[in-house]
Amino acid sequence: MNVLHMKYAVEVAKAGSINKASEILLVAQPNLSRSIKELEVSLGIVIFDRSSKGMTLTPEGEEFIGYATKILDQINDVEQMYKNGLPQKQKFSISVPRVSYISEAFARFSLSIDVNPAEIFYMETNSYHAIHNILNSDYNLGIIRYAKHFDKYFKALMEEKELVYEQLAEFRHVLLMHRDSMLASLEEIHFSDLISHMEIAHADPFVPSLPTAQVRREELPDDIGRRIFVFERASQFELLSENKDTFMWTSPLPSKVLERYDLVQRECPDSNRLYKDVLIYRKEYKLTDLDNRFISELHRSKQLYL
Repeated sequence: MNVLHMKYAVEVAKAGSINKASEILLVAQPNLSRSIKELEVSLGIVIFDRSSKGMTLTPEGEEFIGYATKILDQINDVEQMYKNGLPQKQKFSISVPRVSYISEAFARFSLSIDVNPAEIFYMETNSYHAIHNILNSDYNLGIIRYAKHFDKYFKALMEEKELVYEQLAEFRHVLLMHRDSMLASLEEIHFSDLISHMEIAHADPFVPSLPTAQVRREELPDDIGRRIFVFERASQFELLSENKDTFMWTSPLPSKVLERYDLVQRECPDSNRLYKDVLIYRKEYKLTDLDNRFISELHRSKQLYL
C-alpha cells in the first residue's frame, strides 16, 4: 500500500471532491483519480461513492480513513522528532458528554500541562460520536453517559469493539431551572408539575442496537408538550438563565456554575432512574501521563459534585 495514495485519500475525504483535493494537493485531477482507484484495488474495497455532487465515504471507506489518519499522524510525529530534533509532542484527546463536572475537571487538568509542545483535543458530544471517534478518528479516550438499564447494550458493543470500559460515576438526574422559576418555589417537584413548563433537552440520544425512536420515547416521554432541543451546553445554560419557564434534567452541577447563570437544582422524588458515566478506550491503548492526570481530576470532581 502506497503511503502517498493514503495521503491523497485522506485529503479527498476532507475536501469531499477530487477537484477541491486536486487544488489543495497541487496534483492533476486524472492522476489523483487514478491514485485513489489504485488504492481501492490494492485494498479490495470501495473507499468512495462517486456522484455528480462529489465523493462520499462508504462504510468501509470511513473505517479505512480513520486508520489512515492515525497512520499519517504517526509518520508525521516520527519525521518531526528525528528530522528537527524536537521533543515528542504531548497528545491528549477525549470525547465527553455535555457535563459540568467533567468540563471543570478538564479545566483543572489544563493547568498541569507543562511548557513542552502539546496537542489537546476536547470534544463535547453524545455517546455515539464518542465511540465513533475512538474507533474511526484520532481520539484516545471517551466518556459515555447512559441510563443504567441500557447497560447490557453498551457493554455488548464495548466487548464487540474490544474497548476497555470503566465506570466513573452513577447518579440520578436533578432538575435545573432559573432561581426565579415557579418550579423553584415549590417545596417538592413532581412530574405533573413539569407539564406546563418547557423542557430543554439533549437532541441526540443514542443506545446501540435500539432504534432511535424507541430511545427517544424512553428518554423524552410524551407528557411534556414543549421542548427545545439543544446540542451545546453553554446555550442550554443561557436559555435557562433567560427563560424562567424552562427546565432541564441533568447531573448535579457545581455551585459556581449555578451562581454564574442564576440557576438552582432540585431533586424530584418521582425520578428514580439511574445514569452512568463510563470511561472508554481501545484495549491496546496504553494510558499516558496526561491521561492519568485527567482521570485523577475526574475522580476529584466526581467526589465533589456527584
